[in-house]
Amino acid sequence: MLRKLVLFTIAGAASLYALRVPETALSAESPPPSMAKFQAVGELVRDKCMTCHTRDYALPFYSNIPGIRHVIEQDYKDGLRAMNLGDEFGETTLKKPVNESTLAKMEWVMINETMPPTKFALVHWGSTFSSQQRSLVLDWVKSSRAAHYATGTASAARSNEPVQPLPASLPVNPAKAALGQKLFNDKRLSGDNTVSCASCHALTKGGGDGQRFAEGVRKQFGDINAPTVFNAMCNIRQFWNGRAADLQEQAGGPPFNPVEMDSKNWEEVIAKLSGDAALAQEFLAVYPVARHGGGWSGNNITDAIAEYEKTLITPDSRFDKWLKGDDKAISGTELEGYRRFKVYRCSSCHVGKALGGQSFEYMDLKKDYFTDRKGPPLGSDEGLKSFTGKEQDLHKFKVPNLRNVELTAPYLHDGTATSLDETVRIMGTYLSGMEVPEHDRKLIAAFLRTLTGEFQGKRVEGEAVPF
Repeated sequence: MLRKLVLFTIAGAASLYALRVPETALSAESPPPSMAKFQAVGELVRDKCMTCHTRDYALPFYSNIPGIRHVIEQDYKDGLRAMNLGDEFGETTLKKPVNESTLAKMEWVMINETMPPTKFALVHWGSTFSSQQRSLVLDWVKSSRAAHYATGTASAARSNEPVQPLPASLPVNPAKAALGQKLFNDKRLSGDNTVSCASCHALTKGGGDGQRFAEGVRKQFGDINAPTVFNAMCNIRQFWNGRAADLQEQAGGPPFNPVEMDSKNWEEVIAKLSGDAALAQEFLAVYPVARHGGGWSGNNITDAIAEYEKTLITPDSRFDKWLKGDDKAISGTELEGYRRFKVYRCSSCHVGKALGGQSFEYMDLKKDYFTDRKGPPLGSDEGLKSFTGKEQDLHKFKVPNLRNVELTAPYLHDGTATSLDETVRIMGTYLSGMEVPEHDRKLIAAFLRTLTGEFQGKRVEGEAVPF
């Protein structure tokens, strides 16, 4: 009762406080960032979103009233973990369009009218969105999605879905890709010649290995689940913790990981590969010594592997066909599963062509997953923090893509979920903050099975996980 009195007592004073972007959002010296990249909704974002969704927020003057500071700080902390708009104004992102996942999150809260939370709106008068303002935001999301993320292959009626059909292929250099395929499957990249890239990313196993943790040289195991290599080119960064900027940088990591492939350096690898006359002839034809940067090098080896991985795209799933306008491609049950997938906020993070890979999210956003999980802590539990070193990135992971997901069990970074049902339950509890009943989990799992696509004209190979 006292808390309610405090809230209503300060509500009048709160109306005098204009929500604003804190001056320290980017640096102590710089002014609030321009909202130009948010186009028509810039002022709305500045006035109604940025205070809770940027780091180093400025608390309002009434936060010093006994009993209210904790409430306000918790609101801001929760808002920042759910969506950090400050990420849109970093040095590498300022000139880029608004992230696809950010668009989907803004769309979801506008459709479901969940922002701002009721208790926040009680204190911060003027923070709610009118129906006209919600329509403005939704129209902007739609136009932004069409301008920057649409593949142009969805039917007009489904072009504004948070997910898009995969393209049939991507432009590649055929000679590089053919060479890269050989290198991807070559065990000589490992120190003892027993492990190749394909050992942990088998195309016959949905692009993964079907194990909780990948097995490296000398039967060693790491502590993180190997993600699928299919459609990895759609990711904004590579690895669960995002430590590789692109496919080429990612390809240069495992060969020198002592648990995975355990080669000492590129000189050791090149000495073995260059001794293969046929491979050397092909390699030097693709990367001639006479060309600047040509010849044998780690850069050229990883360049070829990355070019091959660009070909590992799996279009033409049944859901792709539905997105393109074929109403009969999926059943009524599967369509209802997709609707529930959106209702439970799954599509706020699993967005775009690959249904994921576009953002980093907290595994413990709504509840402490790591306390509830059985077993000892894992080194991989740090997530993005292990790459950035920032405490704020603890337990944050790149969202995995869901293409061919029925073939890529076990799931999650720790490989603890062995069924689609359990994975959906965990995601609902710890990320969406909503308990998903069994009936809805079955519907969502049915939808997820429509995401299995084709590779080189044939259904992607692998063992489908039980419900």
